[in-house]
Amino acid sequence: MKLLIIEDEPSLNKSIVDYLTDRQYLCESASTYADAIEKVECYQYDCIVLDIMLPDGNGLKLLQQIKANNKTEGIIIISARNELDDKVAGIELGADDYLTKPFHLPELAVRISAIIRRKNLQGSNLLLFEEIQMDVPGKAVTVNNKALLLTRKEYDLLLYFIINKNRVLSKNAIAEHLWGDDMDMVDNHDFLYTHVKNLRKKLLQAGAKDYIQSIYGIGYKFSIA
Repeated sequence: MKLLIIEDEPSLNKSIVDYLTDRQYLCESASTYADAIEKVECYQYDCIVLDIMLPDGNGLKLLQQIKANNKTEGIIIISARNELDDKVAGIELGADDYLTKPFHLPELAVRISAIIRRKNLQGSNLLLFEEIQMDVPGKAVTVNNKALLLTRKEYDLLLYFIINKNRVLSKNAIAEHLWGDDMDMVDNHDFLYTHVKNLRKKLLQAGAKDYIQSIYGIGYKFSIA
């Protein structure tokens, strides 16, 4: 799952990113309005943690822009201001939750998980696709009720495929979701091909059907042929 942390206070930004990274989230961060708007316009995230007070803009305005662009990311507003008007404005603009500083990082993680479940998994902890079952909080996969051992990247790739089933996904979109800002250091998609090949092989060996379709010149599609 890919997150964007928008927070201008360096130590808090780092603390949030480090904590959530340890919990197997892929985290990107921004500390200004300009940097944040560039990221949300170019990339897709599962959830955005958004500080209201930014040095060069207002987080509520950024939230308004996100919703105007029909983005579907979950949004948690964080702010030191405990004003009711801010909470109401944020929720009315489409935020999913509001957390007042100071807060405990485990509470933030729980709220992020709840939002992702509601948006992607319809409130369930289990993601099902034919004979494949994913226990998202437990990060476990079974095929025909038998455990399937995957690397972290293979797990993230399968999760991304199933959440976006029946959609054609470009190689760039998949790579950006799995590697985030580190994508800039990669010159080609050979590494992505390797992960897809290994995931397909493991699924087939476990008894799953071949749901990964290669779309020539574009990327991949995960669906029943």
